[in-house]
Amino acid sequence: MPEFKISASLEGHGDDVRAVAFPNPKAIFSASRDATVRLWKLVSSPPPTYDYTIVSHGSAFINALAYYPPTPEYPDGLVFSGGQDTIIEAKQPGKASNDNADAMLLGHGHTVCALDVCPEGGWVVSGSWDSTARVWAVGKWETEAVLEGHQGSVWAVLAYDKSTIITGCADNIIRIFNSSGKLLKSIKDSRDVVRALCRLPPSHPTGAQFASASNDGVIRLFTIQGELVAELQGHDSFIYSLAVLPTGELVSSGEDRTVRVWNGTYCVQTITHPAISVWSVAVCQENGDIVTGASDRVTRVFTRSPERQASAEVAQLFETAVQGSAIPEQQVGKVNKEKLPGPDFLQQKSGTKDGQVQMICEENGSISAHTWSAALKKWEAVGTVVDSAGSSGRKVEYLGQDYDYVFDVDVEDGKPPLKLPYNANQNPYEAATKFIGDNELPMSYQDQVAQFIVQNTQGATLGQSTQEPATGGSDPWGSDRRYRPGDASAGQTAPIPESRPKVLPQKSYLSIKTANLKVVARKLQELNDKLVSSGSKDLSLSPSEIETVVSLCSELESSNVLKDSPAVEAGVNLLFKVATVWPATNRLPGLDLLRLFAAATPVTATADYNGKDLISGIQESGIFDSPVNVNNAMLSVRMLANLFETEAGRHLVINRFDQINSAVKSCLANSGASPNRNLTIAVATLYINIAVYFTSEGRQSSVESGQRGLVLLEELSRMLSGEKDSEAVYRSLVALGTLVKELDSEVKTAAKEVFDFGATSQKILNTGLGKEPRIKGIIAEIKECLPA
Repeated sequence: MPEFKISASLEGHGDDVRAVAFPNPKAIFSASRDATVRLWKLVSSPPPTYDYTIVSHGSAFINALAYYPPTPEYPDGLVFSGGQDTIIEAKQPGKASNDNADAMLLGHGHTVCALDVCPEGGWVVSGSWDSTARVWAVGKWETEAVLEGHQGSVWAVLAYDKSTIITGCADNIIRIFNSSGKLLKSIKDSRDVVRALCRLPPSHPTGAQFASASNDGVIRLFTIQGELVAELQGHDSFIYSLAVLPTGELVSSGEDRTVRVWNGTYCVQTITHPAISVWSVAVCQENGDIVTGASDRVTRVFTRSPERQASAEVAQLFETAVQGSAIPEQQVGKVNKEKLPGPDFLQQKSGTKDGQVQMICEENGSISAHTWSAALKKWEAVGTVVDSAGSSGRKVEYLGQDYDYVFDVDVEDGKPPLKLPYNANQNPYEAATKFIGDNELPMSYQDQVAQFIVQNTQGATLGQSTQEPATGGSDPWGSDRRYRPGDASAGQTAPIPESRPKVLPQKSYLSIKTANLKVVARKLQELNDKLVSSGSKDLSLSPSEIETVVSLCSELESSNVLKDSPAVEAGVNLLFKVATVWPATNRLPGLDLLRLFAAATPVTATADYNGKDLISGIQESGIFDSPVNVNNAMLSVRMLANLFETEAGRHLVINRFDQINSAVKSCLANSGASPNRNLTIAVATLYINIAVYFTSEGRQSSVESGQRGLVLLEELSRMLSGEKDSEAVYRSLVALGTLVKELDSEVKTAAKEVFDFGATSQKILNTGLGKEPRIKGIIAEIKECLPA
């Protein structure tokens, strides 16, 4: 078979291209972390030329994409996309980006990371970080089945046939379900996180029926009965995507910069990209061409057909980009220059297999990398190897290996910190996943660990010693720029998309519910034992009371909700005791669990706490008084924000609005010259929820909402005047903007004339925060709402 050659480079996305689809020779779909899905239409050929339109413009990273072929109701088919905002959008590709979607599929509790379609069965299947897969009926737009039992993120889903679904999970297990959600088989032959799945044709020479790919860089071929038939080894790092050509050949892509073509069990071609991650690969079944999406923001088409190959100029640009790209040293291992051959080797020696990598010590002392092309029978330059520490060059040894960083991570108070080794050119999310697996931590920690890495490396990338730190905190509006793998221009801010979506008004309540319940419960037990041993038995919980709390934690961990029962009411009272009566330094576990229970059951808001309601009891315990224990105050504010998850909780907070406002204002004033970042973000989140209530449920009492809106407006204006943290500023602006956009003219006038939003916003824009597109965008939205 002839080799694949570059056909087209499609540039336009502002961030990593995470998913691609290739339904026919004239249309390609791509989804990106820039929150857009784009349709690339072939407008002329030869050489192939494409133009794009934005099909969907969301507000958060888009990670997954699938195309559902035409039906009588949807003659152009449907594009399904999902990502960080947990919503799966179904949309006809002919609609404009600002048109409403045909359906919004709601049900997942965390990032959607996988999608596949089954036209024969009339359904779509999705996978998520929430440890479930879901089957959705096309047209009905309802969840038909929830595929449960996974012990980690469901990274891959495969609609094998109209009655069979296969999932790949972070717990290293492949599971086979029927389309009704019944588990039929678990396959445990994968040695690592399963990241991709693909159905194989009946004619595959190995007799296998589907393929899986893992973080260990191995492709495994299985029968539908679960028998491991073969292992394909060649990738040097994580494999992210699999697809099948019309010829029956398998195509794979991964973190080692390559796409590989496999005939049977042999790699017959390796296509190196000028990017660290090739996130996705898809095949056009009509003509056999390949499309890829990569971390350098480019979507690329490759073809075996001479008439569809790119112009000489485009081909040369691609070749030059590959040859000039930098390869992190950690990707190829330690390199001893003294033992490397010189340039003559490339003329004298042949490779032994396609894709074989050979390091060469050039005459100037640099190290270049070359791969063997079996088809062309020659070595091809694929880049220059550079020190992954950037310009610093200093390494830290850990367990016999050198790293750019070895961090101490405190997961639990009173325990030695865990070691987190990291090289500057690793994928922070994959480093976080490995750290979590090595230390048996819950996958819910992944986001926090990845953000910790980015913040503490200052976003360092190849060839740069420093870079502006990434925005901290999980951002429900999708502005978080945590990871930019292999991007030489990572320090540059992506341009504001041409049709940036409106943020205001915020309409949904936000909650802060991530936690390791087992760790928190264990810490509560340890501190309780210390109280007993120190003679404070009167403050401690009895063994049966501890058992009640631990049992409720187990129930919450499995279902995310707590059903109303005497045990729940007893449990929240026990936690209230810990949170308000125990010594201040020991209250964290009680407050943390009370925060989670506030979102999980209305009982938290309605229970009687020694004759007081929850909020009055918490305030009277002195948590918000000077001197402020910042962590206790922060968890208490998070609890207040989480109360909005239930109707009873919302009413309690609003009924105690004046009391809360006074306590929070005092707390911020007494927390020092530079308030704790987590505390201010928690306060801003609480204020968003209050603003959402005033502009939605509370609108029936327009006078009261308007008066309290003015009070909240004053607090938000005060916070914004002195706040420097990007996340706290952004959330405060969302709260303020929601009030200004939705409440009456008195609030709008006060924002402009009394609290001088113009001066406050200009002060924000004059700082480094003014460079952030999301902050510039929301300030512009607020100004549009103010009177002329």
